[in-house]
Amino acid sequence: MPTSLVGVNTMVPNRLVKKSIEEGRVRQLRGYKNIKSEVKVPGGSRLDLLLTKGENEKCFVEIKNCTLVKDGIAYFPDAVTARGRKHLVELQKLVLKGNRCAAFFLVQRMDAKAFTTADHIDPAYGKEFRKAKNSGVKVIVYDVVMDLNKIILGKKIPLC
Repeated sequence: MPTSLVGVNTMVPNRLVKKSIEEGRVRQLRGYKNIKSEVKVPGGSRLDLLLTKGENEKCFVEIKNCTLVKDGIAYFPDAVTARGRKHLVELQKLVLKGNRCAAFFLVQRMDAKAFTTADHIDPAYGKEFRKAKNSGVKVIVYDVVMDLNKIILGKKIPLC
């Protein structure tokens, strides 16, 4: 039984993360002047955000919605996701071209103490996640504070 409300609206993460970045609430992504949503990248994929500052400083951000929490650990994904794995591959390619990239996991609940990949659900995603992290893709995880009237960005959640 959940010990928290659980946000199930999949439109919330992208909007909430973008707004939180604009307001300077995500320390790891401060200082960018412009934010563009749904950016097409050379591999044909679309990534959620492109943050820019100056002519050449770019940061691509892919946002993932996380709702699976067990014993205080948030897990992603909650189902096999070839598309999610493809996004990690695209982020790695962009890092190799000199861009900054981040995988942002928004835990839409308030009972997570740490985050990890759900290797028991999608081992291929977990393997690609670790490869992306080791190749320079930044991993950012936050939870939310919510009630029946509002949802806001909460605290940074550590990786297991």
